[in-house]
Amino acid sequence: MYVLLDVNYFLRLGFLYAWVIFFRNKKKILDTTTIYGICTTRDIDIVLTHMNNARYLRELDFGRFYYYNKTGLHRHMFKRSSTAFQTASLVRHRRSILIFMPYRITTKLIYWDDRNFYMEQQFIGLKDDFVYTTVITRQTLVNSKISVQDILSTCESDIQKPKPTKELQFWLEAIKESSQNLRKQN
Repeated sequence: MYVLLDVNYFLRLGFLYAWVIFFRNKKKILDTTTIYGICTTRDIDIVLTHMNNARYLRELDFGRFYYYNKTGLHRHMFKRSSTAFQTASLVRHRRSILIFMPYRITTKLIYWDDRNFYMEQQFIGLKDDFVYTTVITRQTLVNSKISVQDILSTCESDIQKPKPTKELQFWLEAIKESSQNLRKQN
């Protein structure tokens, strides 16, 4: 199995899912969720002292999976045969996460439009409470016949869309410009 699949990834997803079921304290859509981790020898890069850049994004998958399940959003998307696919991310590393360093990952929905969820996730050191990495991601609904707002309204009928931050607005403009440039090339 280890040759064909990333078994540890699927075991960890199973553990997180069981954790959500066992500890049923549901979160609201605009609440922040938190998971914990530690940089192990399986996470480091060739320098052997800090986390590999690819591992940051992988760890964020677990944070989003936990968020989707803790808020019930995953269940509501599944009922409508929808899923969310990560279509963009903006990563800012402020310091490296060092080997054997414990951290927490926070995940929060910060904005949405018709087809996309925008989330902010952060790696925060447990010992110093420093934000080591901050990431904004765009999750796009695929195979969906309804909008993000419709799905969110089934979770919480009175949910109000937050105003986008200035940083998010700049990033959305950069994505739009990039898309236009790619269309011109094709």
